[in-house]
Amino acid sequence: MDHKEIEQLKFPIGKFHTPEHISSEIIDSWIQDIEHFPEAIEQLTKDLSNEQLNWAYRPEGWTIKQVVHHCADSHMNSMIRFKLALTEESPTIRPYYEDRWATLIDGNDDDLKDTLFLLKGLHSKLGKLLRHISNDELSREFIHPEHGKRFRLDETIGTYAWHSNHHLAHVKQAIKYKGHFND
Repeated sequence: MDHKEIEQLKFPIGKFHTPEHISSEIIDSWIQDIEHFPEAIEQLTKDLSNEQLNWAYRPEGWTIKQVVHHCADSHMNSMIRFKLALTEESPTIRPYYEDRWATLIDGNDDDLKDTLFLLKGLHSKLGKLLRHISNDELSREFIHPEHGKRFRLDETIGTYAWHSNHHLAHVKQAIKYKGHFND
């Protein structure tokens, strides 16, 4: 498999690119993606066997169950980042080692029930928060030390909508390849 094929498997919907102008319609669309993610991921995974939950989406990639558990971890961090930026002046957020988190016991649980339950509540709460951010608040920022730059909240809404769709595509991809990358 060449580099281009690996990159396509890694980023099946492409990488996130911030639009030059972020309109209220774009933000609304992003928030809808965030709000609908838990239902979409549940529909994709609800009838999968333990064997299928252990299918990887690419060579050396995470399994379906790790992707779902990762989304809960990542989106919990997202909620905290939004709240920090809304209540503090350009806070520096704390990054985490998502690859290490994915190896912990809860990141490898074959039972997705608790994680799906968490995602439903978290995304409901996050959607409510995002729908009530004012236009002025959308320009608030946080500093991500790993990237050495500031991120605006309007851009970050897009990042997490993309992140949701990115990982939905990973689960679909793993299902499509039926464990091919586990060999």
